[in-house]
Amino acid sequence: MKKQFLSMMSTSILGGIISVGIYSTVIEPESKTEIKSFDQPVTLAKYEASPARADYTVPEGMNFVNAAEKSTPAVVHIKTYLNPSSSRAPRNTPRLFHEFFSDPRSEGGQLGSGSGVILSADGYIATNNHVIDGADKIEVVLEDKHTFKATLVGTDPTTDLALLKVEYEDALPYLNFGNSDEIKIGEWVLAVGNPYELTSTVTAGIVSAKARNIGILRSKTGLSVESFIQTDAAVNPGNSGGALVDLNGNLIGINSAIASKTGSFTGYSFAIPSELVKKVMDDLRNYGAVQRALIGVQIAEVNQEIADEADLDKIAGVAIMGVTPQGAAEGAGIQEGDIIIKINNEDVNTVSELQEYIARKRPGDVVDVTVNRSGKNKVFNVKLKNTQNTTDIVSAPKNTAEAIEALNAEVQPLSEKKATQLGIDGGLEVTTIAPNSKLAKAGLREGFIILYVDREPITSIDDLGNALRGKRGGILLEGMYPNGEREYVGIGL
Repeated sequence: MKKQFLSMMSTSILGGIISVGIYSTVIEPESKTEIKSFDQPVTLAKYEASPARADYTVPEGMNFVNAAEKSTPAVVHIKTYLNPSSSRAPRNTPRLFHEFFSDPRSEGGQLGSGSGVILSADGYIATNNHVIDGADKIEVVLEDKHTFKATLVGTDPTTDLALLKVEYEDALPYLNFGNSDEIKIGEWVLAVGNPYELTSTVTAGIVSAKARNIGILRSKTGLSVESFIQTDAAVNPGNSGGALVDLNGNLIGINSAIASKTGSFTGYSFAIPSELVKKVMDDLRNYGAVQRALIGVQIAEVNQEIADEADLDKIAGVAIMGVTPQGAAEGAGIQEGDIIIKINNEDVNTVSELQEYIARKRPGDVVDVTVNRSGKNKVFNVKLKNTQNTTDIVSAPKNTAEAIEALNAEVQPLSEKKATQLGIDGGLEVTTIAPNSKLAKAGLREGFIILYVDREPITSIDDLGNALRGKRGGILLEGMYPNGEREYVGIGL
């Protein structure tokens, strides 16, 4: 009975993890692209906080005023919209989260709202992917009520991050990146965002845990990275994409989820660590897509049984359960059964820690991997590879035209008459397919109607561009021919 109770409790807790948007390496890549980093923003204006009141005294280490004054002007309110005639649900968003979206047809097309963090004075903004996912229009509102239409630079569903850009004639206030690796459990932090559309809300708490995997992200590629900073700072729907800052006002995380059975804060919140955020934002800014590096192994947590068999002095590390053929690990000499205990001389205790560390690297980077093999430690130099098992750095299409051009075909919106005859809401008709193109090699014929790309509904040219933009590797096309024949094909980009 006790075991059954504990099992029920565990299931209940995991089932209560929700996103908090409101819905209303040594070797350099061969590419010569100049890497722009958010360590060095394009322009230099920074927001300077005013000093605390002369008569205001607090215990040492508990003065939140300066951190709050630095961070609130750099945290924005994000509103997302659907076209009023659209029937689309948010793409890639688990059904569990739909209750947090407002009804766009009853609220003038507004899909929802969340928060974002300004990263540079020239208008780059970080937020969560689930905040902007499925939106036809994204609006950014500053603390001073200035409102802008934002451009989506790129997204990474595997980390639940997105990068936006706004244009403004003046320098914007922004947050400096802190080092999330250096924060300690028990350290004070502030969460800044727009819960329930209450702008510039600041709450305080402590870091409760690091490298938390809560099972909220799902990816068709299996590459989702969860290594959250857990805090007890109050975070509610609308805080998604907002800032988690230290007492110096430096950005140490992007708030992403809460643990709750009710949809409101009940004790714990989770933020994506800033070291991972920075790498993803730099990739999206420079390439339009995240450059995901892989060791090329299947892994599992070390438990008591594995630790005993490997003669480990503590129950920690990551067990290698399999090695990808011709992958980075196999090429370096790592074998199934090895236990990863260090990366670049840093201890690796859990799968989450390993995934986060490697996610901060790019294909072609080299890392020193220390493994325990039959009770002895061995160090291997591993040159990381990408999802295609190469070390290439690839740039994703940056706009709709580039994305559709990658198909090497011409498409047009399906007429309302044809859609009615076929009993569908719409789609894109392929009118021309180039010989030897990806579509031709997949066996598709002219007249094919694209209905879904990677299960995202397609009803317009913009839908197709958004679905393809940032994609590399294989994608799944679903659709039909005018005779009713259904077709499902995978193609490579």
